[in-house]
Amino acid sequence: MAASPATLFDKVPVPTLDRPFGIHLWPIFNKAFEYVVGYPADDFRFQPAVTPMSTLKETSIFIAIYYTVIFGGRELMRNREPFKLRALFLIHNFYLTVISGVLLALFVEQMLPTVVRHGIFHAICDTEGGWTQPLVVLYYLNYLTKYLELLDTCFLFLKKKPLTFLHCYHHGATALLCYTQLLGSTAVSWVVICLNLLVHVVMYWYYFQSARGVRIWWKEWITRLQIIQFVIDLGFVYFASWTYFTSTYWPWLPNVGSCAGEEFAAFSGIAILSSYLFLFISFYFATYKKDGKRPSGRKAVRRMSQAPLPDPIHGTITNANANGYYATGQDVKSGGSKGNGTATRSRRA
Repeated sequence: MAASPATLFDKVPVPTLDRPFGIHLWPIFNKAFEYVVGYPADDFRFQPAVTPMSTLKETSIFIAIYYTVIFGGRELMRNREPFKLRALFLIHNFYLTVISGVLLALFVEQMLPTVVRHGIFHAICDTEGGWTQPLVVLYYLNYLTKYLELLDTCFLFLKKKPLTFLHCYHHGATALLCYTQLLGSTAVSWVVICLNLLVHVVMYWYYFQSARGVRIWWKEWITRLQIIQFVIDLGFVYFASWTYFTSTYWPWLPNVGSCAGEEFAAFSGIAILSSYLFLFISFYFATYKKDGKRPSGRKAVRRMSQAPLPDPIHGTITNANANGYYATGQDVKSGGSKGNGTATRSRRA
């Protein structure tokens, strides 16, 4: 006997506040986590000096190795032919798109009910709102992806693309930023991370399609989205820091109560995110709005190829093509120029 339409409809997952995607994602993730590491995500606990990559020493060593590899690799490649690496580049962009999308969906499932039921202040300033055990699992996994994204720069030097200051600074600083917020237990972290993951989904998908030869017109909007991301980030971080410091040290100033997180993490977040906003706005105007006019077509490529870039090894200034140079929340793509003067696209996250 055929099932009635009503019965079929009952079997279709319907989005709810607790299950915004229709199905409950956390149990699926919980089992996948257990399959990989041997215990469910529900049992994970972040313990400084015990959990891998949970000390400043480990983080600093990894970042130092990153800079040694990329600048040393650039020197090794200086008199060699560039590698193509198209297939690996496609795979790299695709899996980062998927990872970013999955983490974003898990964050949405965790935070949407909290924000709706308890309000935004509870979500960004209370440990029961923005620092629950499932969120700590996601914070830690997001932190680990920052080391995976360092491979972006390896593609740059292997393909003999310029290593720009913004690109190199952004990658190293983002790993440090995620570490400080994880160690500092800042409940507002989910806002910054969710926006960054959204940008990553868009950006890595763009570069995946671009590597396939698909031409996409909205490339400039990636940079705009990144700038909007940092503006929103800083609005939340400044608010959380203000209400924490005023309620703790100057209660006579306007505030709405204390906010969860360590002071060193607040200073780190403010400094790094503020530098990102300044650098990306500078990049945007240098690339798209020079002389108050938006360059387009070949003029844009020619103009961007004339932008001076510092050479941290030799202390010289290099001309590099900035076409395709985008950052993300942890993301910058940079272009380069061949020795014969022909502009070529490069890559960075």
